[in-house]
Amino acid sequence: MDAPLEKIADPTLAEMGKNLKEAMKMLEDSQRRTEEENGKKLLSGDIPGPLQGSGQDMVSILQLVQNLMHGDEDEEPQSTRIQNIGEQGHIALLGHSLGAYISTLDKEKLRKLTTRILSDTTLWLCRIFRYENGCAYFHEEEREGLAKICRLAIHSRYEDFVVDGFNVLYNKTPVIYLSAAARPGLGQYLCNQLGLPFPCLCRVPCNTMFGSQHQMDVAFLEKLIKDDIERGRLPLLLVANAGTAAVGHTDKIGRLKELCEQYGIWLHVKGVNLATLALGYVSSSVLAATKCDSMTLTPGPWLGLPAVPAVTLYKHDDPALTLVAGLTSNKPTDKLRALPLWLSLQYLGLDGIVERIKHACQLSQRLQESLKKVNHVKILVEDELSSPVVVFRFFQELPGSDPGLNAIPAPNTAPSAVSQERHSCDALNRWLGEQLKQLVPASGLTVMDLEVEGTCVRFSPLTTAAVLGTRGEDVDQLVACIQSQLPVLTCTLQLREEFKQEVMGTAGLLYVDDPNWPGIGVVRYEHANDDKSSLKSDPEGEKIHAGLLKKLNELESDLTFKMGPEYKSMKSCIYIGMASDDIDVSELVETIAVTAREIEENSRLLENMTEVVRKGIQEAQVQLQKANEERLLEEGVLRQIPVVGSVLNWFSPVQASQKGRTFNLTAGSLESTEHTYVYKVQGSGVTPPQTPSGARTKQRLPGQKPFKRSLRGSDAVSETSSVSHIEDLEKIEHLSGGQDASEANSPERHPGVPTPPEAEQTGALQDRAQRLEDDCPQMRKPRSTDLRFTQHVNSHL
Repeated sequence: MDAPLEKIADPTLAEMGKNLKEAMKMLEDSQRRTEEENGKKLLSGDIPGPLQGSGQDMVSILQLVQNLMHGDEDEEPQSTRIQNIGEQGHIALLGHSLGAYISTLDKEKLRKLTTRILSDTTLWLCRIFRYENGCAYFHEEEREGLAKICRLAIHSRYEDFVVDGFNVLYNKTPVIYLSAAARPGLGQYLCNQLGLPFPCLCRVPCNTMFGSQHQMDVAFLEKLIKDDIERGRLPLLLVANAGTAAVGHTDKIGRLKELCEQYGIWLHVKGVNLATLALGYVSSSVLAATKCDSMTLTPGPWLGLPAVPAVTLYKHDDPALTLVAGLTSNKPTDKLRALPLWLSLQYLGLDGIVERIKHACQLSQRLQESLKKVNHVKILVEDELSSPVVVFRFFQELPGSDPGLNAIPAPNTAPSAVSQERHSCDALNRWLGEQLKQLVPASGLTVMDLEVEGTCVRFSPLTTAAVLGTRGEDVDQLVACIQSQLPVLTCTLQLREEFKQEVMGTAGLLYVDDPNWPGIGVVRYEHANDDKSSLKSDPEGEKIHAGLLKKLNELESDLTFKMGPEYKSMKSCIYIGMASDDIDVSELVETIAVTAREIEENSRLLENMTEVVRKGIQEAQVQLQKANEERLLEEGVLRQIPVVGSVLNWFSPVQASQKGRTFNLTAGSLESTEHTYVYKVQGSGVTPPQTPSGARTKQRLPGQKPFKRSLRGSDAVSETSSVSHIEDLEKIEHLSGGQDASEANSPERHPGVPTPPEAEQTGALQDRAQRLEDDCPQMRKPRSTDLRFTQHVNSHL
């Protein structure tokens, strides 16, 4: 770029291009910031300071702008969608600086230059998008062009509007027809800009019986027009869609044009599908838009050009009315709005413009063809073969349910007829869209809620591909991510009903129906002091659920557990996340119930411990006072006198027994220490209560994570292993415990049990041997000899 800039005769223009290039390079290179620059950012980032008297250089000012743009990366991560501003973007940005520089020229040069820029840009756009003999209005706000067109239509249909004003509109109210699939807020914006009341808007429903659910119902529209004419109203303007804002469907523009010509209505078309007019092959429905009265184009997102104005192309023969409506202006500065687009179109060329739009359409077709091969994914624009927008949704028909529940219901379906599976699928689709946005940020996906279909994921590369630099590899990665997430979605959807039934059948647990949660489900533990009829804050319940959440996360299972909601006026719940594998729901629910019950009992034990200790201390003080009184009665009053008592104790010591008390925390009672002083051993006290446990005890295989459903035959394997283990223990006890076994089988051990003859003979021989040892101590042998002697006698018997 340096060599061409040197050839420019105007030094100011050359310096402007050079400065812009250096400034953009500095702003985009955020990796070169050093620790000293971070310190400057902290000083001048968010805290406004006084204007320096000596001024600052360009580098310092751009550094400040860079810090304000990127912010503190440690506190908040940058957005995943960062516009890919290439050299064509620099050209568009240069147009704004160049426009300010051109405005300083003298009036005659400025008039000639702005007229050339406006006429060239208008001619190029009309030829690229097949809109012959049209005029162009450039505007920053996309809806501003439609407002100007409405004003032009009013001036065209009401001849005395310039003189009489609103009185003409009052006698014959104008009507603007909008599709029910139009962008929300468009009608209100038009009324505010034109000063019209809201009854001037007429919402036209979409097809309810035949065709797409997002296309305008032409027959119903004609009925509305006839009704308005009979009531003395004037049908003024119709806004049609060549690609709706939601799913990219195109209205039947050809039939709408015939209807508008019949009743003298102005037809305006807008939508993303108008970009396909630049391609060699265009569908007939979109091609009919070239015959409309006006259309709004947004070439900035289509071509990846930043800060480029939108364009409204229109056909009208009266320049005076267009001037009154604000579509044309005599000010040269207003004509300079087309300068960034004029520069960008020349930089890209016709081939570059067509290639970018064609690439976006190919991305849509590639994704659509790939999704047709994926199970449990429904595409909502299959009838729009040429649509550059792909809208899809995950669905699954559960066994035993109505196949129509997960399908698209009829628009007249009552709200009560919407199934629980529909809400579950909406939450799962919302989760799927968020996951895909994070995994493939270059795809530019958006999650939206449709009135009939529910929550869906939209891929519109015409508005995002040029900005994000989306490629075919990104589409393939997107399909692979969708396939990898499908097992998680299907498994979670299948387990939701089972989890609900298990929770409802478990005492102490309450199932919470949260349709916005995409996981297995939501459960709440009802403790003993829980007020079920109140939704106020429950500190005890929050404490139990916090401990329960900690215990569940310590299990290191594949499930994720969260605590909610965040609103303090609601009671705490445990939110269980997505399931990636077959989960033993019964074990999961039982673990939650047992763990929560254990936490509640432990917390109650700690809370009662203070009261128990206090009462124990009071009882100990009373008993100590009684013990002092008893000792005073035993020893007498004289022994309590210091000098006399010591003399009496020396002549006649008192043999007093040591008495004391110990406090048993487990039993919560005082006990005597006499057993400790007599036997020199501390008593075991009361046996503590057992920790509550579940009725089911599951033996996991090595490496198996919690809540995993066991494989088939695992029960038989566990039973066989347990039996063999018991047999091994019995063999070991038989080999090492012969002495204990013989003693255990002796008659003295079991009185009243009949002794077999062999046992009686063995006992008699053992008694004779014992008497011999007592009479002759020199015959005494070690205990191992006694064992061998006993075995020898048993062998002879």
